[in-house]
Formats: sequence, C-alpha cells, structure tokens
Amino acid sequence: MFARHDLVWLTHDGWQDVLAGAPLGTPAHAAITRWAGAGWPLVARRRDPATDANEHDDACLGLAAPPDPVTGAKLRLPLRVPARHIARHCAPLPLDGVTHALPAHWQAPFVSLAKASAGLDLRVFGSLALQALTGQAYLRDASDIDLLFRPRDGAQLDEGTLLLASYLSQLPLDGEIVFPSGQAVAWKEWFTARAHTERVLVKTQASVRLCARAELRAELEPA
Repeated sequence: MFARHDLVWLTHDGWQDVLAGAPLGTPAHAAITRWAGAGWPLVARRRDPATDANEHDDACLGLAAPPDPVTGAKLRLPLRVPARHIARHCAPLPLDGVTHALPAHWQAPFVSLAKASAGLDLRVFGSLALQALTGQAYLRDASDIDLLFRPRDGAQLDEGTLLLASYLSQLPLDGEIVFPSGQAVAWKEWFTARAHTERVLVKTQASVRLCARAELRAELEPA
C-alpha cells in the first residue's frame, strides 16, 4: 500500500484502534498517546511476513520514539492499521524540509549538498527526519543522516552516488537507493561494490534478498 519510509497520518479512530492494543501504563501506551495528541505521522515499514490475505489492505507502520536521554534506549513499535484509518500520507521529507533540525556543525555542508543535488530526487528519513517532524531530540553525535535516492536513469544513478560519496568526509551520510520496482539497496554498498561485486543486498516491501546489480540497473535503462 505504501512505500517504505513514507509518512502516514492516522484518523482519530485510527489512533483509538492503535491505543486499544497497548496496555494502559506501559511505555507503548504513553508514546502512542503523545503521538496521537501531537498529530505526528507514523512511518511505513516492510510488510509483516505472516500477513494474512484478509489483512492485505492493512498498513504496516512504525512508531520510533526518541532515544532515552539517560540510557539511550530506543522504543520501536511495529503497528498494523486498517486502511480505513489512514487520513493521508506522503513521501519522506525533502532536504530543505529538515535543515532547521540540523546541528550547527552539519548545516553548511548539508546546504551545500542540497544545492549540488538539484534535479536529483533525494529525501530524508530516520532520526533527522523525525527530529524535524516532531521537535524531539533524536540526533546524537554518532547519528547518521539517512537519505533516500530515487534515480531517474543510469546516468543519474552514477551521478547521485558519486555526489553522496563526495560528502562523506563532511557528513555522516547513509541511506538507500530506491529503484523503480521499489527494491532498495544501501547506496554506500552500491557505490563501493561497483567494481568488485555482482550482487547486492536488496530490501523489498516484503523481503530481503541478494540481487544482481545488472538486474537492478536494467530498471533504469531504456527498453
């Protein structure tokens, strides 16, 4: 129903349905209550392997609370919500939608990357996106900046991965390339494997598998 990392907002009834599955007084119930009250989105995740046929229209979503400031523990809640409870959804945030949430020492190189990537479909997910959306403290010194890159063709695939790699000395970049089929590969794995490895690890909406690089690249080439 939704691509991984899409942002999904629930209806009032949707939040009530989610809350009904979280025992009162638990961290899960407290986190869901806070998300519902603030109107924050959930994030689309990979479909559960055991999804029944009659649950096919359910949205598999996740709620990721910020790290505990003392222990660093992270509360992650996998949720499944009927499609009728989805109010709206959208793609992950564009680069200019997260600049305000960046630490000062990342802002200049990130703005430079945003300008250099004009014409490329780059989106932000993970800790930086959640910090920008909620105003809560997700980022730490060891955090990554997770980017989603959707190349239009083979030339853009090469241009984009080379550009991202050129900023690794200035920014802790990570993330995925998403091909037209929806299959995703870690962009650093794709970049470093370009001259050495024929297969890469691919994530789909329902599974994780090894796939030939040539098969993925063919999705971006004219028929």
